Amino acid sequence: MYDAFVGRQPIFDQNMAVYAYELLFRDGDKSSAGTVDGNQASSQVMLNTFAEFGLNSIVGSHRAFINFTRELLLDDSIKVLPSDRVVLEVLEDVRVDEMLVAAVRQLSNQGYLIALDDFIYDADWQPLVEIADIIKLDVLLLKPAEIESHVKLLQPFKAHLLAEKVETREQFMFLKDLGFDYYQGYFLSKPDVVKGKRTPTNKISIMHLLAKLMQPDPVHIEIEKLIAQDVTLSYKVLRFINAAQFALPRKIESINEAIVYLGLNSIRRFASLIALAGFNDQPHEILLTALTRARMCELLAKQAGKHDTEAFFTLGLFSALDILLSMPMSDVIGELPLGDELEQALLNGGGELGAALGCVLAYERQQWEAVVYADLSSKDISTVYLNAVSWSNETGGSLKLQ
Repeated sequence: MYDAFVGRQPIFDQNMAVYAYELLFRDGDKSSAGTVDGNQASSQVMLNTFAEFGLNSIVGSHRAFINFTRELLLDDSIKVLPSDRVVLEVLEDVRVDEMLVAAVRQLSNQGYLIALDDFIYDADWQPLVEIADIIKLDVLLLKPAEIESHVKLLQPFKAHLLAEKVETREQFMFLKDLGFDYYQGYFLSKPDVVKGKRTPTNKISIMHLLAKLMQPDPVHIEIEKLIAQDVTLSYKVLRFINAAQFALPRKIESINEAIVYLGLNSIRRFASLIALAGFNDQPHEILLTALTRARMCELLAKQAGKHDTEAFFTLGLFSALDILLSMPMSDVIGELPLGDELEQALLNGGGELGAALGCVLAYERQQWEAVVYADLSSKDISTVYLNAVSWSNETGGSLKLQ
């Protein structure tokens, strides 16, 4: 039995909706991807994605981008992959000749989408450019003028353009103006911070609700009033609690009844999730990231035998508030009456709470050498991650207004 990690990075369309995920795999015992043979790495991705975990567990209904070497593209075994779910990403270092072009053309004719990774134009690649459905440009590697030149060069072809390693919103806007169709990179987790920017009123109300929920002894009637002030929040609380997964003997018809029936700890969690879902001007993927972090922190704590797992859940949930609010974490914390341990974990990753969040963030970023927590094995952590992703997808769907 071997340990397995699964990494995924979302690919967004122009509307900031998730189009697909790129799947990245590293041996948990190795410190970097560079120590793994390309054929071995890609094979491990396919084996673990389809045989160990299941594609839907990792990417839901979205497509999966997977890197392919020359050898794998020429191997008939690639054809066992579902053509409607997998995008074949041709690595930039493959040797292009008639045999490779023929193999890629055949895969394209069989319904597979073809992507060219880290593309820089060369005449030898012209036949693949004519076949490709998606061409990925590394925007950190190219200067703005070079990016513009590539866009003009590739306009006559059918391929959609994907910008990878986008790190700022300015980059995103520049690339969007050039007509890129898809975007991949860290810019969503590094939002621009505008000094002196006022937070919209609806977000202030949500922050007040979160603050009230974090108090040591919140009063039921005060929580009920805060939720009742927002019809959308009220609707979502009742809809979420009445979901079939809770197996309630009868329908809950009021916020107060929900608080009494389920208890304050449960309603604190549900209301916090729904409050975060109220940031409807942000991509839903960010909410899913917050939910995944929260659940993974909680499950790590349970596996390690910790008692106050609710604090771990809250930590993961709040770790994305700076993204949702487009505010520095230090300013966000100033709005919430948090305990010292939780505050330090959010600000600098300190303490037992911070150790759990550090493990979660390392997994999220595929920094495998830092994916450690307590005495849990890499297999345990990988299982926790997959369970967290599955839970967040289900929960995140329940939070959407239909």
